[in-house]
Amino acid sequence: MRKYRIFTVVFILILATLPLVACRQPQTNQDPTPVTVVLDWTPNTNHTGLYVAQAEGFFREQGLDVTIMLPGDAGAIQTVASGNAHFGVSYQEELTLARVQEVPAISIAAIIQHNTSGFASPAEKNIKSPKDFVGKTYGGWGSPVEEAVIESVMQLEGASASDVNFINIGETDFFTAVQRDIDFAWIFYAWTGIEAELRDFPLNMIFVKDLAPQLDYYTPILITSEQLAAENPDLVKAFMTAVTKGYEFAMANPDAAADILLAAEPDLDPDLVRASQAWLADKYQDDAPRWGEQRLQVWQGYTDWMLSKGLLDREIDVEKAFTNDFLPQK
Repeated sequence: MRKYRIFTVVFILILATLPLVACRQPQTNQDPTPVTVVLDWTPNTNHTGLYVAQAEGFFREQGLDVTIMLPGDAGAIQTVASGNAHFGVSYQEELTLARVQEVPAISIAAIIQHNTSGFASPAEKNIKSPKDFVGKTYGGWGSPVEEAVIESVMQLEGASASDVNFINIGETDFFTAVQRDIDFAWIFYAWTGIEAELRDFPLNMIFVKDLAPQLDYYTPILITSEQLAAENPDLVKAFMTAVTKGYEFAMANPDAAADILLAAEPDLDPDLVRASQAWLADKYQDDAPRWGEQRLQVWQGYTDWMLSKGLLDREIDVEKAFTNDFLPQK
């Protein structure tokens, strides 16, 4: 789905947000309000609801003219917090680190209700549980979170991450890496896992949410800046109304949603998009009362886990890191 990464986040002075928050949602007989949303990675089925809302006119219904942007070097959180985009796609772990550094961005929706990521390996490697990581080579992106998660889940089975060889594979394709350099890696099943199915490439998949309750965190999420949420809540509500309709459409009509994403991004693999969209259809909302709903227990549990592993410099006020206030009421 993307190379699972967490950027080092620094505190950003919000100087450029004033032009963004100054705009107000227009009346329907006025020109639509320009809005920008920055992705976390290249377009994929995590983002389908945004493309549906754009193609089906849901944004226009709310008086919005939305531009979907690819991420730059700064990353989505920095782009949103610095006022260079109204909204963005990020991850709970990345936003938690950002808020420790007092970056004023907040989560306004969980795009997928449960964590669909995990450790994948070719079936012939016979890696079926964390204890099987012993003596193996893990390919990652060089974040301390990776080793902390691996150490945590291996300890549950009496093993140690000191017995794992960690290497940074950067942007190397998963399938290339596991046939050449590594034994296992951290992937998102809805993209790389589905691609493995289409390639007839048997995998062993260990979902992190099944290893510890605290690891069933929200990834990905939609974010905005605290300033925009406080000073222009009507715009945020309008955006979320349209986006909700987009993801509800994708849940109910995965084939049509896949066609919309492919029309917007024709370089994507059609078979992969359609298969991934079908797999995600019942996972966007899953057991939540509505799409996008976030629970305090999830945010607190993962934050406490990060603190226990020394990944955070200090505690944060978790209740200020996310909100459900902009989701449409059922």
